[in-house]
Amino acid sequence: MEEEITKVKQRFSIIGNAPALNEAIERAVKVAPTDLSVLVTGPSGVGKESFPKIIHQYGARKHRKYIAVNCGAIPEGTIDSELFGHEKGSFTGAVAARKGYFEEADGGTIFLDEVAELPLTTQARLLRVLESGEFLKVGSSDVQKTDVRIVAATNVDLRKAVEKGKFREDLYYRLSTIGIEVPPLSERGDDLFLLARKFASDFSGKYMTAPISFSEDARRLLRLYSWPGNIRQLKNVVEQLALFEAGSEISRHTLMEALPSVASEAAPPVRQQGASYESERQLLWQMLLSLRQEVENLRRRLGGYGELPAPSSATSAGGAPEGRMTRALAPWIPEPGPIFGSPSATVEETPPPPTSLEDAEREAVAAALVRNRGQKSKAAAELGISLRTLYRKINEYGLNE
Repeated sequence: MEEEITKVKQRFSIIGNAPALNEAIERAVKVAPTDLSVLVTGPSGVGKESFPKIIHQYGARKHRKYIAVNCGAIPEGTIDSELFGHEKGSFTGAVAARKGYFEEADGGTIFLDEVAELPLTTQARLLRVLESGEFLKVGSSDVQKTDVRIVAATNVDLRKAVEKGKFREDLYYRLSTIGIEVPPLSERGDDLFLLARKFASDFSGKYMTAPISFSEDARRLLRLYSWPGNIRQLKNVVEQLALFEAGSEISRHTLMEALPSVASEAAPPVRQQGASYESERQLLWQMLLSLRQEVENLRRRLGGYGELPAPSSATSAGGAPEGRMTRALAPWIPEPGPIFGSPSATVEETPPPPTSLEDAEREAVAAALVRNRGQKSKAAAELGISLRTLYRKINEYGLNE
């Protein structure tokens, strides 16, 4: 399967080796030979559109039509006509009969992107297609049959949409027979550097400009920034730098100027004279959160893990643990030194560090919520995690009480 995953990445130009990404590709390849409906989920900009193509090309329908439909880009008044077709004179402007996508794609695959944007009336029509393969053209009473494979995608939590009455529960279960979750860029570790290098190289080759590189400080910022726009945002930023900074090594300062203002919130600045200890402490918590995610991904990949080795009781001057676990699992955390504390810091002035990754994560989430006065979207951006993950952590640690 690893060899097959590698071939899929090469064929569909997918960059990265994150376990969660490989798991998503593996699920797509395994479900492709069946006719089961698939729901692809993940934040905007993570590359969800590649997975329906994988499913189509690795399935029995690969020689038939593949049609991608952006449900959010079609006006509500014409979406039924676009999907199911219409008869002549069925509405103003219908000067001739027209086939819809479900009729055109008979025998093939339809990809419904942003499926959560479908009106409830259209959802009812779609459910009928999924259950019986039948549909009605707009303005017609003749039932037609179609045989299509449906793959849907959304960046919306459909379970919450069901609870709010914005999405049909029966349709949700029909669409999500098989679920594929595409991880956000902030949870893909070093894939970020591979993607940045690829985008820079492609731009340089296409426009014959001198290549750019990233300094160590800039690489740290790349890793710490939350990337709310995910791969799409990274590509735009890198191409902007490749154009205006051609031939240069990109510094942290230059990268900061290319990022939205939220960058200064997502990644605390390098310590300057008189800077507070709290900012460096939050930097450490973000590193611990990243480590925690990598450990969880590894656990899912290997099927579980035992107890983590306990950190040593020795601490740096600023209170950061220097245990064997921290050094072994997080070599990217700088060696303790002045950056993690100040000569005047005392034990009484700062609380002791958490004794486990769970404690560190809980304190980081709680602190972010306090700093942002309970505004969860801002807290999630600061922590570099999705809003959905933040809600899960709040419930997990009982922070909503």
